[in-house]
Amino acid sequence: MDSESSPQVTDRILADGVAMVQLLGPQDRLLRMVEKAHPDVDVLVRGNEITLTGAEADVRAARGLVDELISLTTNGHDLSEPDVDRSARMLTNESGPRPSEVLGEAILSSRGKTIRPKTAGQKEYVDAIEENTIVFGIGPAGTGKTYLAMAKAVQALQRREVERIILTRPAVEAGERLGFLPGTLTDKIDPYLRPLYDAVNEMMDPEIVPKLMASGTIEVAPLAYMRGRTLNNSFIVLDEAQNTTPEQMKMFLTRLGFGTKMVVTGDITQVDIPGGASGLRTVTRILDRVDDIHFSRLSSDDVVRHSLVGKIVDAYTEYDEQRTAQRHEREEAREFANRAERRSAARRGGRDNRGRARS
Repeated sequence: MDSESSPQVTDRILADGVAMVQLLGPQDRLLRMVEKAHPDVDVLVRGNEITLTGAEADVRAARGLVDELISLTTNGHDLSEPDVDRSARMLTNESGPRPSEVLGEAILSSRGKTIRPKTAGQKEYVDAIEENTIVFGIGPAGTGKTYLAMAKAVQALQRREVERIILTRPAVEAGERLGFLPGTLTDKIDPYLRPLYDAVNEMMDPEIVPKLMASGTIEVAPLAYMRGRTLNNSFIVLDEAQNTTPEQMKMFLTRLGFGTKMVVTGDITQVDIPGGASGLRTVTRILDRVDDIHFSRLSSDDVVRHSLVGKIVDAYTEYDEQRTAQRHEREEAREFANRAERRSAARRGGRDNRGRARS
C-alpha cells in the first residue's frame, strides 16, 4: 500500500524553549530541507508548533528528523542546510548513531568556530582515535580525515594528555625536484607542509603557534626527518600516507614511543609515488588484525565539501572498478590462451616423440 492510499495522520510537535528562527533557518531554508527529505509529509508551522500530516510511516520518519533538529538546536548547535541533509541520511540507518550524537559532539572550539564530526563515519573515526593507539584514516578527499586528526591532536595537547604534537607528510614532489627549487632546504620543503601549518593556525591562536613551534611543542616536518627517533608522549599525524613506500611506513610506525598516539591518513586511490607501491595500501594487509590498531574507512558519504565532491568520488570509484574488471578479464583471457598454447605444444611434443621412437 503506497503513502497516497494509506490513512492520513497528523502529529503536532511543540518546540518549547527553541528559537524558531534557529530551528527553521533564515527564510525557512531548513524547513524546506525537511520538506525535501520527506516530500510525502505536509509540514505546517504556526508559532512554536510544527504540524506533520501524511501517512503514518512517513509522519513518524519526519517526526524523528524534527525531534533531532530540535535537540541539536536546544544544545546550542548552529544548524545549516548540510546538517539537515546529513541528519536525514543518518536516520535512514536505524542501527547507526543519532544525528544529535554525531553533530552534538564538539572536539574543539577556537575563535568562534566549533570543530565536530559531521557524519556517522567521521564519528566512528573520532571515537577510534580516542580509543586506540594507532588509527588509520583512509578515504577520499573531503572526508575530514586529516582535519579531525589534527583537531584531536590539539585537544590532547590542551588536555595535557601529550607533551607535543608532531605533524608530518612525505614530500614526494620535493624528492624529484628539490635541487631545482630556490632557497634553503626549509624553503624548498615548506610548500609541501603548508596545509598542516594552515590547519594548526586555524585551530589555535596564531600568536601562540610560533612560540609552540619554537619550543618544539608543535613540530611540522617531512617524513624523512622521523628516521632514527623514538617519539614519547606525543600525538603524531602522518598525512598523505598513500605516498609513503612500504619501507617508509614501517620506519614511521616503529617510531612509536610510550604515551604516544599515531594517526595515519591517506587516500589509496591517489598514489603519486613512482611504481605505485604504496606503504598505506600494504599496511592494510599487514596490520589489519593487530590489537590497538584501528582502520577507519571513510567513503563518499563522509565528504563534507561541496556536494559535487561526493559525486566526483563515486564516479572515479566506478571508473576504477570498471578498469580493474576489464584488466582482470584481459588477464584471464591471456592466461587461458597461454594454457591452450602449452597444451597444444605438449601434444605436438608427444607426437614428435612417438615418431622418433618408431623410427
